[in-house]
Amino acid sequence: MNARRLPFVLLLVGLLALALAACGGGAAEVTPTEAPAVEEPAAEEPAAEEPAAEEPAATDLGTAENPIVMSFVPSGDTQDIIASGETLAQMITEQTGLVVESTVGTDFSAVREAMCAGQAHIGWLNTFNYVMANEQCGVDAAMVTSRFDATTYAGQIIVGADSGIETLQDLEGKVMCWVDPASTSGYIIPRIMLAAEGIDPDTAFSQTIEAGSHNNVVTQVYNGDCDAGATFADARTGIEEEFPDVLEKVVVLATTSDIPNDSVSFTADFPAEMRAQIVAALLDISASPEGQEALNTLYNIEGLLESEDSFYDTFRADLSRAGLNIEELAQ
Repeated sequence: MNARRLPFVLLLVGLLALALAACGGGAAEVTPTEAPAVEEPAAEEPAAEEPAAEEPAATDLGTAENPIVMSFVPSGDTQDIIASGETLAQMITEQTGLVVESTVGTDFSAVREAMCAGQAHIGWLNTFNYVMANEQCGVDAAMVTSRFDATTYAGQIIVGADSGIETLQDLEGKVMCWVDPASTSGYIIPRIMLAAEGIDPDTAFSQTIEAGSHNNVVTQVYNGDCDAGATFADARTGIEEEFPDVLEKVVVLATTSDIPNDSVSFTADFPAEMRAQIVAALLDISASPEGQEALNTLYNIEGLLESEDSFYDTFRADLSRAGLNIEELAQ
């Protein structure tokens, strides 16, 4: 072949090979030239998450945003309890700087349930509900109330003076007024007393009425709506202003054994320093004329004394002797 024509032939062969490769023809594979690596943009840093709103810390308790809730049982006139509860809450705030608000439970058990659910921090609990709350969620008594210079009281069964009822056995077939199934003196202890006398409180009466408060029980016996009723001793004085002759028209049929007075209790996790502040404030308040008036309006309380859970052990023993198991009741 002519040397001059050789480059032309080589060029022609090269062009044919490229054409075949482009059409997928030819047995030989042509390795494609790798494209230059393209640097990917650096991954963006994830945006910093907004910090979650913090739950109010224990130290924030007692502020306007997270007030200390003090709850009362509705054992007397609800409006009086609301008014005196608000007065006591305001006095504690003035003494300690801690913001305290007061509430009144819809019934006796509601205060216990609110404390166990963390919706109330301080409870003015009647004896039975205190023992239940201590068993259920560790609510702890810090103070006990005093009436007639005593830290214990009794329950009583009252009847109309002209009812003809002279003994507990005479209650058979009559209409009976109770306060509330969670009331110590207005339900629990009087029923134990009746059972000890051979009277079944579940079957002895023609009708039973839950009046909701001690004042209501006395009023219904006074009006003749109930033949008999159970209250603390002496709940008759609670309606004496409205019914001046109540002590003549309503008489005491029987009195129960002694019961520890109601408590001022705190939730198990309540800050110890705040608890000490509030206890000290309440002791000062109970010694002042304004505080004494509020406490008397609240639950006929004369004073407050420091106490502890063991004060209620005798009551636990009484319940046990009556066949009532607090652990089972608390479930």
